[in-house]
Amino acid sequence: MPPRLTRSFAAALALWAAAPAAAADDPKAVEFFEAKIRPALVEHCLKCHSADAEKAGKLRGGLKLDTKAAWQKGGETGPAVVPGKPAAGTLLASLKYDGELKMPPKGKLPPAVVADFEKWVRDGAVDPRGETVASAKPAGIDLEKGKQFWAFQPPAVHAPPAVRDAGWAKTDIDRFVLAKLEEKGLKPAAPADKRAFVRRAYLDLVGLPPTPEQVEAFAADPSPAAVGKLVDSLLASPHYGERWARHWLDVARFAEDQAHTFGVKPKANAWRYRDWVVKAFNDDMPFDKFARLQIAGDLVPASEGDLATRVAGLGFLGLGAEYYKNTNKELALAEELDDRVDTLTRGFLGLTVSCARCHDHKFDPVPTRDYYSLAGIFAGSALTEAPLAPADEVKKFADAQGKVKEQEAGVAKWSAETARKAASAAVPHTTKYVAASWRVLAARKANGKLDVDALAKKDGLNRYLLDRWTKALDPAASKTPAPLKDLAAAMTFPAKGAPADVPAALLSAAESLQKKLADAVAASPPPSPPPAGKAKPKAAPAKPADTLAEAMFGNPAGPLAVPPEDVEKVIAADADRAALAEMRAELAKRKAATPPQYAVANVLSGGGAGMPVYVRGNPATKGEPAPKGFLQVLPATATPAGPAFTRLDLANAVADRRNPLTARVIVNRVWQQHFGRGLVNTPSNFGALGDRPTHPELLDTLAVRFMDNGWSVKWLHREMMRSAVYQLSSKADAGNDAIDAANVYLWRANRRRLDAEAWRDSVLAVAGTLNPAAGGPAFDLKDAAATRRTIYAKISRHDLNGFLRLFDFPDANVTADRRNSTTVPQQQLFALNSDFMTAQARAFAARLEKAAKPDAERVRLAYKLAYGRDADPREVALAEGFLKAPAAPADKLTRWQQYSQALLAANEIMYVD
Repeated sequence: MPPRLTRSFAAALALWAAAPAAAADDPKAVEFFEAKIRPALVEHCLKCHSADAEKAGKLRGGLKLDTKAAWQKGGETGPAVVPGKPAAGTLLASLKYDGELKMPPKGKLPPAVVADFEKWVRDGAVDPRGETVASAKPAGIDLEKGKQFWAFQPPAVHAPPAVRDAGWAKTDIDRFVLAKLEEKGLKPAAPADKRAFVRRAYLDLVGLPPTPEQVEAFAADPSPAAVGKLVDSLLASPHYGERWARHWLDVARFAEDQAHTFGVKPKANAWRYRDWVVKAFNDDMPFDKFARLQIAGDLVPASEGDLATRVAGLGFLGLGAEYYKNTNKELALAEELDDRVDTLTRGFLGLTVSCARCHDHKFDPVPTRDYYSLAGIFAGSALTEAPLAPADEVKKFADAQGKVKEQEAGVAKWSAETARKAASAAVPHTTKYVAASWRVLAARKANGKLDVDALAKKDGLNRYLLDRWTKALDPAASKTPAPLKDLAAAMTFPAKGAPADVPAALLSAAESLQKKLADAVAASPPPSPPPAGKAKPKAAPAKPADTLAEAMFGNPAGPLAVPPEDVEKVIAADADRAALAEMRAELAKRKAATPPQYAVANVLSGGGAGMPVYVRGNPATKGEPAPKGFLQVLPATATPAGPAFTRLDLANAVADRRNPLTARVIVNRVWQQHFGRGLVNTPSNFGALGDRPTHPELLDTLAVRFMDNGWSVKWLHREMMRSAVYQLSSKADAGNDAIDAANVYLWRANRRRLDAEAWRDSVLAVAGTLNPAAGGPAFDLKDAAATRRTIYAKISRHDLNGFLRLFDFPDANVTADRRNSTTVPQQQLFALNSDFMTAQARAFAARLEKAAKPDAERVRLAYKLAYGRDADPREVALAEGFLKAPAAPADKLTRWQQYSQALLAANEIMYVD
């Protein structure tokens, strides 16, 4: 029975709890230790806190950190680490320089390293090291032995096993699963109700609930081919790509800005990569090509697609991490390389290669040299933008832009010369401008009225320049040029009454200034006026002869500085006005003739410089050269490791069907999305620390057949969804629960909570407000009125939207292989109080009120729209009783709107059976 509205809010409150600490065998926790903690201990701590230090008589404080048992014991000042309690223990306090202990003594570690230690302790201080110190001279990695591990063996097709209940199976998938069920003493659940199944299929493939008409059409189709027809219709929908692109974008850590900088760096064209992924899934692009284009689309032959198809996929790398480089550029570049290696190897190969950045991988056959062989392929690369248009179109735009800039430069030059000419002509009248400015300021101080236009005309002054003089000489001004400060100080006015004559001292100072300024102008041409926007241009240091001229003509606050946008205000001659109008007309003509700018995409360009091993991951300590190449444990590539190995060689190696990992990994990812967990339940870790496959023969068979069927992801969907296993009910069984409560062996369907995107999209679809517009720039989820699909919302690494963060959207700084599913009160508070939900409640109520008249009919329609099923009589009676009750005076929503919001906020719309 599906979860009911009456349970949803209470369940949210009941399940509120702190996140548990990581288990000691949690692969992610171990990976974190290996990637972040062990290298820092080796680099900064073990010289003084290890068994070797003790033997050399250099042990400090009696504390050793080279084994788990050692730090558990602690040192002379007490425990070093208390798992789960960052505030306890001496280690974190000393790293933070809190108190007397300050470690390392030569200087505090970078804040990011200290934060890693704090996270490690808070998450339980998982440490896979044994009780004794490892040999100082490790034997190294035996690659041949490593190749015997299941994930590095080539997959092969296996014959479906014999089963006792042969009539139950619909496909070979079912025979593999049923054999395991029978082996474990489990019985498969009954098939799902057709209405539950069609909702499951819609949400799985397109991320939207079916309409009542679509539900009834499937329920009424008795044909054995009904499931196949349904799946085919959903795979043909443009919404399919929108749903499945989002799963890959998690893996690709897609975002539209950067977090590792002091300021937000938006990526205005990031949406082109997102749209490329959507189109790739809709077009059923073969997955081997999908991989190659994302790694080296700029290097593949033109025969592999148009320019946009080949290049836009490079956003996989081109939208990667960028780090602030002003403090330690080499380390920042190393972090960026690590992001590329980590995302690529986890995403396509399901391996934690980054754990070999500082030392040979402790669990998998990946030497440190292999890590730097891969990183060297990207060394020297840059995150840039590339045109998605042919070269002739790019040139046409560039030529037109060149003509526009040429004319703009001409207008700017003419304006500057005209401004200098007009301002220079005013120099002989400096005393008049000063005197007139005094009169304006004196009248202003006395609150008197003065016709400034008449004053300027009487003295033959330019009104615009008079205003500038007045502003520059105002004693209250904050930006008076230095040579005018004494003159401004001499601007004294009567205490009250009408303005008196201009002070003689001021006139004398003005005459002196006029002579000096005339001499300065005669000695050298006055500097150009400030550029548009009045920002002061960079200039060479002023000479004594033109310091005054610089202050008057070049300083934006100078009275004779005329910015280009104000040139018309000082032009006197009609011929000059005509010339300017003609030049501006030509500029407008050239702009109109410029074609629209071609599309550009974020890409990774260049690279392949190669690099040495960084000893213990430290860029400052260079080791042996690491020839560019692929992982040695995987099949040899056509291009051997060395200078000639390129990103295209890497792409070809990843997409090579001889590579035992790529097909397995994507098959497992698709399986995970359909069944709730992967055949390998660590989707981005097929190594020794990852889970072993529950059905290894099934995984291998699907991987080979997937490649045989053109690496078609749509083929995978069809194969999985037409199986009896996929069509099972989610109903529990006490006998099966006693054996396999976690449903590892797939005796029933897993009830799953929708992710943030599918839930929000479902609410919009049910309310009738969903905007189906596809593609293009992102919208902001802060806009409660936005109704496009959530995949098109802005994704920020710097400041993730609160709705996404609340509903478990993954950290876009790192590749993510699955969504967490937390239940906290704030989620239900969002459903009850947010502007978004109240807007959808109003829309849903209006839809119901328009579609049916009696309350009972509206309620039945609401259940069909929201949950894809009929309301039972008790639910209808409960709703009618609620709707008949009068609304409270303080209510902001009508009873129908409140009821609609309750339906939209219920568990049943958020879960899929």
